[in-house]
Amino acid sequence: MRCLPPNIEDANLIVGMETSDDAGVYRLNDEQAIVQSVDFFTPVVDDPYAFGQIAAANALSDIYAMGGKPLTAMNLVSFPVGKLKMEILAKILQGGSDKIREAGAVLVGGHSIDDAEPKYGLSVTGIVHPDHVLSNAKAKPGDFLILTKPLGVGIITTGIKRGIVSAEAEAEVIKVMATLNKGAAEAAIEVGVHAVTDVTGFGLLGHLHEMLQASECSAEVYADAVPVLESVWECIQQKAIPGGTQANRRHLEGKVNFAPDVSEKVRIVLFDAVTSGGLLLAVPEDHVDLLIKQLEAYKTLAAAVVGRIHKGEPGKIAVSVRG
Repeated sequence: MRCLPPNIEDANLIVGMETSDDAGVYRLNDEQAIVQSVDFFTPVVDDPYAFGQIAAANALSDIYAMGGKPLTAMNLVSFPVGKLKMEILAKILQGGSDKIREAGAVLVGGHSIDDAEPKYGLSVTGIVHPDHVLSNAKAKPGDFLILTKPLGVGIITTGIKRGIVSAEAEAEVIKVMATLNKGAAEAAIEVGVHAVTDVTGFGLLGHLHEMLQASECSAEVYADAVPVLESVWECIQQKAIPGGTQANRRHLEGKVNFAPDVSEKVRIVLFDAVTSGGLLLAVPEDHVDLLIKQLEAYKTLAAAVVGRIHKGEPGKIAVSVRG
């Protein structure tokens, strides 16, 4: 994004590229704005139907992170026609279609190409009231940070590819990735939060860093409070560390300070490159209990207070163990 030329100024562009937000938002009138995003990637699991569900949930998440309601989706498909059976593609598309339907959106078309490696995702359009747009750029000192899905997804899916993950652990991580952030977004809207981002490829610390830069704040993360999938520890023990996770760590060099008692394994998890992760919500202190109650009512996979926003150098993160 930072390599792109600056936007042409437009008074109706509510959210553009400047804050590295999850989607673009464009005002249509005083009551309506459209939310637009696109995302696709190579398979993270072997099951084609599950892959379709995960890719769709991941793309839809960007709309939820802006406080929007998904309306329409278009398939983006790359598939090696002469190499893999078309039945596999049919299952991928069925998984995506079912997840779009679960979100209450409509599949309206798409585009496909013959490619050496399968890839799938969506271009999604949603709608939001211009005055109710959520963003990563409005966190305030004193806000608490709440996370709605456990971490460890990237590490575990790498372990799956290496054949070191049990069937039970694989089913668990697929459930996490395929779960929509719809309920988490609805809770955030109902309670009122200051800032939101979804945790995906840049990991918890990377997406928090973007939120902090956009909001001109710093933050503390409570390492022992972050929810983590249990099977991640064995994967780390066997060095199943994704390249994206390692890249995240290099990118944030000098921007994250760890307390000495934060273990190396936990540090790796906090940098982990996530697929279809949860929402990270910055919420004022007097709304924390109500937000957790609402998240639990929507049965989100986690509702954990994982840190707090502070005044300080924009983008700086301190990671501690509260004991």
